[in-house]
Amino acid sequence: MAAPRLGSVRVRTTAAVTLLVAVGLGLASWLLLSELERSLTTNQDEASRGRAEDLRALVRSDRLPSTVAALGDDTFAQVLDGSGRVVAATPGVHGRPALATFRVPPGDVQVRTVQVPDGPEQELYRVWGVGARGAEGPAAVYVGASLETVSEATSTLRGLLVGGVPVVSALLGVLTWVALGRMLAPVESITRQVAGITDAELDRRVPVPRTGDEIADLAGTMNDMLRRLEAARDRQQAFVADASHELQSPLTRLRTQLEVSRAASAPDWDDVTTDLLADCGEMEALVRDLLFLARDDGGAGRVPAEQVELVDLDDVVLEEAARVRSATRVEVSTAAVSAAPVRGSRDQLRRLARNLLENAVAAAASRVDVSLQAEGPGAVLVVEDDGPGIPADQRDRVFERFVRLDGARDRTTGGSGLGLAIVSSIARQHGGVAAVEDTPAGARLVVRLAGWPERE
Repeated sequence: MAAPRLGSVRVRTTAAVTLLVAVGLGLASWLLLSELERSLTTNQDEASRGRAEDLRALVRSDRLPSTVAALGDDTFAQVLDGSGRVVAATPGVHGRPALATFRVPPGDVQVRTVQVPDGPEQELYRVWGVGARGAEGPAAVYVGASLETVSEATSTLRGLLVGGVPVVSALLGVLTWVALGRMLAPVESITRQVAGITDAELDRRVPVPRTGDEIADLAGTMNDMLRRLEAARDRQQAFVADASHELQSPLTRLRTQLEVSRAASAPDWDDVTTDLLADCGEMEALVRDLLFLARDDGGAGRVPAEQVELVDLDDVVLEEAARVRSATRVEVSTAAVSAAPVRGSRDQLRRLARNLLENAVAAAASRVDVSLQAEGPGAVLVVEDDGPGIPADQRDRVFERFVRLDGARDRTTGGSGLGLAIVSSIARQHGGVAAVEDTPAGARLVVRLAGWPERE
């Protein structure tokens, strides 16, 4: 497996998860330390103040002993008279001078942080002072608790958290890295396999994991894309092969006529040029049709917006019918043509009508009927002929390229086989469809055009 890139999803996600966890744990640790310190300090305060209130009650009742009980090893209590003399104290500070000297008027309560000598060092105490008045005058009760207990507890927890948070964050980062590696392994496999597929190997597929998750969807989508690419390549190869075959005939005729004319002692150049121009015109029409279909394969999908205009399709159909009628003995009836304005490309719609009519006239025995009517923003164009008709199992094939249903006909009489393919393409580009429908005799081709609504 290749080393992950610095900007890969795996690296970025692992880094993001590790950072978020570290920040989250750091914030939680700070809150925990703050809450522990507050809780321990509050508990000490409640105990110290309660003890101070008890001693004040003893002072008021003149029942204060010279030695009072302590709350713990790191606490002290002293009672001072009005002159600042210690009249009662806990055993640990018995005989020592006053440890807290801030004045507390009778009835008042104060709390201070005081430095208390502890051997050669100074230790911080949180001291509660309560003012009292006894039988011998005013007095002050001081009860203090060492802050070292709180400091030691928070320091111990802080040390555990400082060492534990990075370890937990790193461990979670490793687990995330491994988990993402396993999750993304199918993606890397798909990437490698797709990278190795060339245009000559579009029949290959990537394996689809059975997880049923997004990665399986990705693999399935990739296979669908490969199938579409393979189908497009096959269509392109078939198109090129058919186009080459179709172009070969007029080119061969041109070459043959030129060689014959060159070999003749006195060729009739008028006839030669007439034949050559006819073959060139045929080849030009074929190339034009091929270019149109090639652009359609290029993904045109719809007519470009700049080519869309309001077209009176009935005028287009009538003009093309008149043109076809002048070149054939087949009767072309347009009695059922009614007004049908649609939005689309005038040139393409003219080509659609021309191809439909020329195809019908070529197949008809004596008559072609054309009908047109509006249908919403679009229209329905129907062209019927009284020819041999189209077999039911061939109705879809007539719109394929280079298809000639009558195998006995050559290219000259049967056309290039692109006319109806172009009809289908133009109909599709106008949001419609071309189809062959049932009819008692002959063939009935129907084109439904959706058109476009007016642009705002």
